[in-house]
Amino acid sequence: MSGERDPRAHWLDDDPFDKRTPPGSHSAARDDGNWRQPHIRVVHATGPGAPFVRVFGIEEQARPIPVHTGSIWHFSKTEIEHLTQATIAFAIALGLMFSGGLMGALGDTSNFILFSFIGLVTFTPGFLVHEIAHKVQARKYGCWAEFRASPGGLRLGLIVAALIGVVFMAPGAVMVAGNTSREQFGKIALAGPVSNVALWCMGLAFAVTVGSPDITSYSDLFIFYWMMANGILGALNMLPFGPLDGKKIRTWSVPVFWIWLIICLSMVWFNFTQLDSLLGL
Repeated sequence: MSGERDPRAHWLDDDPFDKRTPPGSHSAARDDGNWRQPHIRVVHATGPGAPFVRVFGIEEQARPIPVHTGSIWHFSKTEIEHLTQATIAFAIALGLMFSGGLMGALGDTSNFILFSFIGLVTFTPGFLVHEIAHKVQARKYGCWAEFRASPGGLRLGLIVAALIGVVFMAPGAVMVAGNTSREQFGKIALAGPVSNVALWCMGLAFAVTVGSPDITSYSDLFIFYWMMANGILGALNMLPFGPLDGKKIRTWSVPVFWIWLIICLSMVWFNFTQLDSLLGL
């Protein structure tokens, strides 16, 4: 299958996991919560290259998929709500981490607010772009793809950050439904870390052109946290374990996995050994 969007993609633009009971009469709907007049197409998880329905990385039983037209950049109201929840929770957890936990945040609320804002503008863009990259790549292959937050993961992350001042959070994942080969599914997984590498390179370009090794400025701090965030996000997601992207990429192509793992680990190495001197921190 080529990189062009599958013309059947309009079959999969709405949430196939959304269960609703149809009313007596059918009415058109988009993101308003109403049940949609369906032409049902059922897909089955029967192996590589066959139609499947899966939570990103986890195959599930076949479920009906309603017909709908939409674009690659379509975001449903539900998806926007879930992205917003995950973003806010992630920023708060970062604020708690930088404050040294809940007691530190309560002792200096102004610093907690400041640190949460820093996390919001430097760390969360890497998270959001990472997830949206999965979504866009999947939709290019004609798949339905939307982000869904994990309430349990968000709660656990906030509790851990409050108690010990460490961010350990699984905010959610992109859910994918459609018809892909193993290679295409590997490329969907790879899109996330590649987006973090691209954002890290943007930060490096700013560090070289704007950063000052003699005077520490707010722009230097912004670049520092931006590059740290994307280096860590890229490297962590390239690990070949559990539901992480690295495992899916390695299943598709071992050489591609090692190339991008080395790239992501190199970013982390640079951040911890060279970035301070480059920015004069």
